[in-house]
Amino acid sequence: MLKLILKGIFSFAVFWVLYRVLRRLVVKTALDNIPGPPSPSFFKGNFPQLFNINGWDFHQDIAAKYGGVVKVKALFGENQLYVFDPKAMHHIVVKDQHSYGKESSIFVFNRLLFGNGLLANKGEHHRRQRKMLNPVFSIAHMREMIPIFYSVTHSLRASVALKVKDGPQEIDIVSWMARTALELIGQSGLGYSFDSLVEDATPHPYSDSVKKLVPTIIRIAFFRAYLLVPALKIGTPKFRRFVVDLLPWKNLHDVRDIVDVMYNTSVEIFESKKKALADGDEALAAQIGRGKDIMSILMRANMHATDEDRLDESELIGQMSTLIFAAMDTTSNALARTLFLLAQNQDVQEKLRLEVTEARATYGELGYDELVALPYLDAVCRETLRLYPPLSYLLRTTCADTVMPLSNPIKGLDGREIDEIPIPKNTNIIISALASNRDPEIWGSDSFEWIPERWMGASPTSVAGAPIPGVYSNLMTFGGGGRACIGFKFSQLEMKVVLSILIESFKFSPSDKEIFWQMNSIATPTVVGGNGKNELPLRVSKV
Repeated sequence: MLKLILKGIFSFAVFWVLYRVLRRLVVKTALDNIPGPPSPSFFKGNFPQLFNINGWDFHQDIAAKYGGVVKVKALFGENQLYVFDPKAMHHIVVKDQHSYGKESSIFVFNRLLFGNGLLANKGEHHRRQRKMLNPVFSIAHMREMIPIFYSVTHSLRASVALKVKDGPQEIDIVSWMARTALELIGQSGLGYSFDSLVEDATPHPYSDSVKKLVPTIIRIAFFRAYLLVPALKIGTPKFRRFVVDLLPWKNLHDVRDIVDVMYNTSVEIFESKKKALADGDEALAAQIGRGKDIMSILMRANMHATDEDRLDESELIGQMSTLIFAAMDTTSNALARTLFLLAQNQDVQEKLRLEVTEARATYGELGYDELVALPYLDAVCRETLRLYPPLSYLLRTTCADTVMPLSNPIKGLDGREIDEIPIPKNTNIIISALASNRDPEIWGSDSFEWIPERWMGASPTSVAGAPIPGVYSNLMTFGGGGRACIGFKFSQLEMKVVLSILIESFKFSPSDKEIFWQMNSIATPTVVGGNGKNELPLRVSKV
């Protein structure tokens, strides 16, 4: 049985390779005329340069040399586009967003990982789910979550204070930020506690699983991209599970085990919340989120929704792991990066500390309005999210033949000026949030420098006038259009609560270890010359 399965997979892979190669050699398109970097390999194209932990310089170089639209080579010479031209991005994510979806394999894979949630659906199904979720992320509900955010952050502060009570200590900041981000979304999103934030607490199985998810799925990226969709057409779900169990492939088994833990935990939380809702407000208020967490609000609203809008149980359960995945690594990364930058820039750290302590002296515990009104805290967060977006790029695939207009014309390989590009169906596009956020034509000659003060006055005309389609501050950090990050305000509020508490209480300084940020799907810090694990040691002392 196993030999037959492996033979079938191998035969399909050979057929797929031959088809892609022949199609590439025979079919010519307008993309052939777009300039781009030379491809070092017909088999791998520019992928080893683009998707590389050391890829920062390559991304910067092609953006500077070729402009807002760059042709890059994928597997077997396939043409793809690397895009950060403002008008082109607006066309992709807003004006003609229905012509630019995600690869089918991404939606299929997301459904296997997270269930029937936002990340697993497109079109009308996605719109209907988002319609139900949008009110949950309103400012009114953000205000309700402030006490939860403070409660979690005070637990974090107590643990850090205990570590530095006898003097400055080197602390792995990224580990604490990951734990904190999970507990923040756990309590405020699911009304569930995953971590006591005590030094040597035993990790919750869900916590361990979700932290391992991204590194593990990267190791099966080729299977996800090219073999998953046809594989799911074979047999029943029960048969496919049998095949997965049978295959001697550790990485695939690891993904299976991670998904099982995530799903079973989500079902457990859902059933508990459903029972509390049935028992009434008193039972709901007794839970960790006190009935004010995202899932409690969503489930209550769903009970009163019309039949047309109501989500079924699989959709509600699917939102749980979706929320955790979308909120945990991105927020913890942004917090760790901000503390790293503040450690390197003591003048900025002191200025921020002064702003927070003065506000606290005036208002006491800062409520929503007081917190979001702190201009320098806001500037520090915005500048970090501009220069160092946790996600460097977004991926799209054309669902139909389309024409992409450009803000700035480019010169084709034939010497002619190009102000719009006909793009064939099934063309993969890399939208570079990194290049857009750092574009010198928009952000100025100092666009590669971290300068929070750039946000303290009115935006330059080049910024305000650029048709950047992002939902946040003329940036592509949280995407744009119908698939923009639904929780971007939630994420900003988390950052501000955590930073305000930590900066008031502690001083952060660089350690004697050199840090390198790897360009993974979400940038991660490591110690140069270390064991390669995700870590960010900083020296921390009491203020």
